Amino acid sequence: MEETVIEIGGMSCQGCVGNITGVLTGLSGVDAATVSLSEGRADVRFDPARISRAALVAAVEDAGFDAA
Repeated sequence: MEETVIEIGGMSCQGCVGNITGVLTGLSGVDAATVSLSEGRADVRFDPARISRAALVAAVEDAGFDAA
């Protein structure tokens, strides 16, 4: 497993946090995701053999948020 931090823009409430958490944890290869509204980021533990960091960022962007 690897861990990465994704900087997220556009979150304004805990509903956003729940949405992004659900998107990330629903991806095959993601073991855990912790999203922080106050820090504007997600800490994600994932299996790089199953999913890439770029795919994680794309999933957050597809949910309507800025991600880097």
